[in-house]
Amino acid sequence: MPALSRRAARGRQGAAAWSLAKRIAPWLLALVVLALIAHEATRVDWPQVLHALAQVPARVLALAAVLALLSHALFSSYDLVARHQTGHRLSTPRTLGIAAVCYAFNLNFGSLVGALAMKLRLYARAGLRAREVARIIVVAIVTNWVGYLALGGSVLAFAPPPLPPQITLSEPTVRAIGAAMVGTAVAYLLLCAWRHGREFSWRGQRFAWPSLRVALWQLAVSMLNWALMGVVVWVLLRQAAPYTTVLAVLLLAAIAGVATHVPAGLGVIEAVFVACLGSALPPAHVLAALLSYRALYYLVPLALASIGYATAEATLRRAASIRRAGEPADAGAQPKGTRTPP
Repeated sequence: MPALSRRAARGRQGAAAWSLAKRIAPWLLALVVLALIAHEATRVDWPQVLHALAQVPARVLALAAVLALLSHALFSSYDLVARHQTGHRLSTPRTLGIAAVCYAFNLNFGSLVGALAMKLRLYARAGLRAREVARIIVVAIVTNWVGYLALGGSVLAFAPPPLPPQITLSEPTVRAIGAAMVGTAVAYLLLCAWRHGREFSWRGQRFAWPSLRVALWQLAVSMLNWALMGVVVWVLLRQAAPYTTVLAVLLLAAIAGVATHVPAGLGVIEAVFVACLGSALPPAHVLAALLSYRALYYLVPLALASIGYATAEATLRRAASIRRAGEPADAGAQPKGTRTPP
């Protein structure tokens, strides 16, 4: 018995240590990446970057802005897939509006703010229960990443990007990783076709497998959105590199941003692009394009979303004040002449 107790105690200690390591590791990785970014930033000729930024034509910025807003609209439509799956009855415009606001906050401040807190608040204000909002969040996440796997895997398998010297992966290995990513997306489609309508439990919530038609909808809208994000950067680079290369580097930068938990991937996206394209393009040209991308894809939508959110909050407060003002002071009092039933 004592030996069993010691083994159980060691097992609990090991599980606690592993849990602590999982919590600490992303932050350590983030600190390492930020240190590398800070080191690289000291080597950048910033006056040259600003000069390159000033040379970006207005028509290029305008086209990139339109494409960025279109990409945000596509991302917001993930919540339409979720509406189909959950069956909630919010209108299409209201669903898209909530999703657009949350996506802009998610990009700039991370998923805890955008994908969780904001969605819970806005959808709850619209009358949905927390359980429904949780399902909406999960469907949107699955939609995003199944398209990422399919598109990113295809690019890696058929047009692998130039990797920085720090990543020592052979081309066959990169292609094999791409094939595995595509295989994962295909497996999801097959599971949806096979288990359509059946429920499964995840973190205390019940979910139903979507139909193959809905899964293909998820795949199409997500792949198109990721591809469009690549077009935005490619346009801002003024087609100085092949589109497939730009797209592959963007997809790699997205994963790096998620892995490091840096809000908005600040500095991470730029560092990945400079590392991958810096040998083929002037770093100042690359950074100018990425700064334009950050302004158009992150900051402009955030400004619009902040205005929309503030307007919605003010409208709700005004409506609540009107309701309170219209209630009689003794609304809860018992009318005179009535008796309390025994």
